[in-house]
Amino acid sequence: MEIIMGQRSRSQTAIELEDKYGAHNYHPIPVVLERGEGVYVWDVDGKRYFDFLSSYSAVNQGHCHPRIINALVAQAKKLTLTSRAFYNDVLGEYEKFITNYFGYNKVLPMNTGAEGVETALKLVRKWGYEKKGIPANQAKIIVCEGNFHGRTISIISASTDPDSRNNYGPFTPGFVTIPYNNVAALGEALKDATVAGFLVEPIQGEAGVLVPDEGYLTKCFELCKKANVLFVADEIQTGIARTGKRLACDHENVRPDVLILGKALSGGTYPVSAVLADDEIMLCIKPGQHGSTYGGNPIAARISIVAMQVVEDERLAENAQRLGTLLRNELSEIKSDMITAVRGKGLLNAIVIKPKNGKTAWDVCLALKDNGLLAKPTHGDIIRFAPPLVITEAQLMECVGIIKKTLGQF
Repeated sequence: MEIIMGQRSRSQTAIELEDKYGAHNYHPIPVVLERGEGVYVWDVDGKRYFDFLSSYSAVNQGHCHPRIINALVAQAKKLTLTSRAFYNDVLGEYEKFITNYFGYNKVLPMNTGAEGVETALKLVRKWGYEKKGIPANQAKIIVCEGNFHGRTISIISASTDPDSRNNYGPFTPGFVTIPYNNVAALGEALKDATVAGFLVEPIQGEAGVLVPDEGYLTKCFELCKKANVLFVADEIQTGIARTGKRLACDHENVRPDVLILGKALSGGTYPVSAVLADDEIMLCIKPGQHGSTYGGNPIAARISIVAMQVVEDERLAENAQRLGTLLRNELSEIKSDMITAVRGKGLLNAIVIKPKNGKTAWDVCLALKDNGLLAKPTHGDIIRFAPPLVITEAQLMECVGIIKKTLGQF
């Protein structure tokens, strides 16, 4: 009994330390994790859980994938950081790999997803002035309602989420907001000759896994081409095989003018993001005009090569496509008046929860935790189901059983 109490106190101590010394900008599910492997994580009590969030799709390759960890350790023992004041022997290899992998001339390496988006915004504006000929300080970028691209000042200036915006003004100008999944609205906004780019998520993840109509991306891309406007895809969450293709845009054979990646680019082991574009766009940025001390560091470069090789070698896109269809079919069969919608693509999925007897999506997630599955609500009533892409069919069906059992408890 003393051992059990001691273990419990480890959880409580960890939670209290975060609460006392950390900023209160997150509201985590009350579980303290200390180990992960594949689709599983373990808390400090030794209890095992299925991870059904994958660190917001950063851990597509599974927790602590041995090939990625080995690459990290080997490079960390050799060389970690040079800054970009000097060349290093890994960055060029990585740049060649990622540009060939996604089919672009150039890559600009950064660290976090928000940095990737900020880089893309600067790149689009630079192109707008120097290539399209937009008058100085008049460039506009079109964004969609409900978007989530990060939380820097400029990015929240493009947001419609009150929690992201309240009391953070004044905001960065130059953004035009239109409804998501509305081609006509984009066509109208593109009549403005000072528009330089259209920034869009192929699927709005944080908004609750909102999948647009089939053909939406294609039509938007064609409208942008006609208007001489850059089509910019934020694939930080949807990219790297999550939706059943290498990129979510691949479902419609759309090749973005500017592609933003992050999260699973490192398999969840290191902050790595990237912006890809062709020479006509990327070379608008000259030496000294943009950069990052850590961007393109040797560890990040080495890890990313291996992380993407794992995606290919283990056919994770194909697994996501097949098991995503199975998961949505199974979720749709669950007899529960709390589920009002099931949606998604590949292994990026969500259910919409109708409160029952005062119990909400948060309560469902707490019950899922007790039953051995970790998920988290977004926007109050939506629960994302996005396990690591290494999950097997047998493991997926075990998770479906946990979800059925949990909803049955309500």
